[in-house]
Amino acid sequence: MSAPNLSNINSLPFLLVGIPGLETLHIWISIPFCFMYIMTLLGNCTVLLTVRLDASLHEPMYYFMSMLAAIDLIFPTAVVPKMLSVFWLDEREIAFEGCFIQMFFIHTFTAVESGVLLAMSFDRYMAICNPLRYTTILTSSRTTQIGLLSLARGIALMIPLMCLLTSLPYCKTRVIPHSYCEHMAVVELACADPSISNLYSIIVATLLVGSDSIFITFSYSMILRSVLRLSREARLKALSTCGSHIILLFYIGGLLSMYLQMFTLDLDPHTQVLVADFYLTVPPMLNPLIYGIKTKQIRKQMVKLVEQCIGLSISPAD
Repeated sequence: MSAPNLSNINSLPFLLVGIPGLETLHIWISIPFCFMYIMTLLGNCTVLLTVRLDASLHEPMYYFMSMLAAIDLIFPTAVVPKMLSVFWLDEREIAFEGCFIQMFFIHTFTAVESGVLLAMSFDRYMAICNPLRYTTILTSSRTTQIGLLSLARGIALMIPLMCLLTSLPYCKTRVIPHSYCEHMAVVELACADPSISNLYSIIVATLLVGSDSIFITFSYSMILRSVLRLSREARLKALSTCGSHIILLFYIGGLLSMYLQMFTLDLDPHTQVLVADFYLTVPPMLNPLIYGIKTKQIRKQMVKLVEQCIGLSISPAD
């Protein structure tokens, strides 16, 4: 195929199916996704606003929570509005460039979130196991550097994948059997061998998740060993500061979504698509509850913020 023809083909838009086999139920399926997206926006914006307004929360632990909240606003926003437009308005068309930009945001910020979760586990390790050096090691500037490093790592890992994917000719069909530009669903439309991009993606994802999981597990195992030596009251207090750092939902959901798309497991197409859709919408909705509201200091400030907002809203009537 000549370069001009390839260029013309790759400039054509893709068409998103939505949930294959469940097109007649799109309106009903959209209800939980719309609800989860609204809760995601409200929860994560509240965490960001609470940390921003309260000077007592300007510490590394809460900065990392703010980073997590910002990430959980970005990558669902790259997916859910377009998904809802498919469900509600049957607007299935997505530009070629827009499809890969959406894919880049999903994969990049998933990798960044993994890095932030790792940083949060290190923060708890230092606070509990080495408290005397906590303030000298985890300064505000160093916290910012860790966040930027996580972002740089995500971008650096995804740029080669995007280059591999956009260089493929997509001439089989323009129909993506998915509700967003899911990596493996798009690759299946290529009329060239995608084995290099597939190998790169599975190696990067497995190594990224594997290495981060190992370090996170090590951090919490060291925390557990340390708190077992404390008194019962001190042990409960220490565990409560990190007990909400649940990562299984994030990691298991991501790997399950990827492997279901990559390997044929005789599952219905709509099951694979729903697993991937819920992976992108459920964790961002739950993270403000897991990491924010269950943290005593943030919960207290949220209550204070709500009380202030209510007071302002009723003050003209007084």
